[in-house]
Amino acid sequence: MDADIRIFINGIREKTGIEFAVFNSDGDFVAGKGEVGDTVPVNFEGICCDKKLNKTLFYIKYKSKCFIGCIDGIGEHQKNYAYLVGELAENSFFKESGMSRADFCKAILLGETNHSQISRYMRKYGMKDMPAFVTVVCVQANYREDVSTVLNTYGSEGLDFVVTVDENQLAFVKFVDEESDEYQSSTEYAEFLRQSIYEETGASVKIFIGGTVKTIADLSTSFSQAMTAVRMCSAVGSRGDIHSFKEYMLIKMLEDLPKYKLTEYVETLMDTGAREIFSDEEMTNTAEEFLENSLNVSETARKLYLHRNTLTYRLDKIEKATGLNIRKFSDAVTFRLITILSKLIR
Repeated sequence: MDADIRIFINGIREKTGIEFAVFNSDGDFVAGKGEVGDTVPVNFEGICCDKKLNKTLFYIKYKSKCFIGCIDGIGEHQKNYAYLVGELAENSFFKESGMSRADFCKAILLGETNHSQISRYMRKYGMKDMPAFVTVVCVQANYREDVSTVLNTYGSEGLDFVVTVDENQLAFVKFVDEESDEYQSSTEYAEFLRQSIYEETGASVKIFIGGTVKTIADLSTSFSQAMTAVRMCSAVGSRGDIHSFKEYMLIKMLEDLPKYKLTEYVETLMDTGAREIFSDEEMTNTAEEFLENSLNVSETARKLYLHRNTLTYRLDKIEKATGLNIRKFSDAVTFRLITILSKLIR
């Protein structure tokens, strides 16, 4: 029960920002903002504003048991918080006691379940615990239902499932049969999904892939990674339709650094000539397309509808201005790094 209470407290704090503590019916500390050994008065009615403690006390009914909630301070704001937390506690229990399979699957992805709840509902809905990864499919709202239908048809043995994230995003959970070699990687499977969706609905989608996790309980981690990939792709303007969290690890590491440090790196890597190139949309688009096509001149020229000589001229111009020959892998990595840093400090 204590674990359930801690999850409940964390959920309330994440959603509302309200900090509070929970005590049992004897007034002893259970979880939240406080320490073991703390106590509060009992046997009060309604919401109690204790001036001596400067705390607002209230009752919480959770899973047929009564607890005491405690918020620092007294006043109208604290009273309103107390009413809100009490209501959320009752609603949380009501929701849990009657979750449908769809609600349960969504709660797993959002990290709103604990291990005991997961075990109970897995038994209820006949779900197996095995490795899986989450893909987030970004789609135009008018195609969402059709795409959801397609994704549901690819669920293997009733295991895989689809969750609606919002009007433009669907999360598709793919369970992994480690003995099967049908797909080499999650990226290859995502490409299969993308092509299938286009062929059956005409919808062009982008798919973002989280890491493979070992158990259902860890699916929230994979979902979070996939959503991070969505955000990173938008932040740096990545091309292509399939993106995995792993390809954004470098960007995530850079994003965690202070902005002044990123600025220092940009200043070190860029001189006057380089700044002219990176401010030229035509040149940067050419370079990005070249990198996206694995440094292949012929494929890049075809994608950009350019003559090979024109593309070669632009690559030479980039090298002359930046000192980077992006035909070479190491220089291409450096060029990409400068591009990322420039976008992160905007």
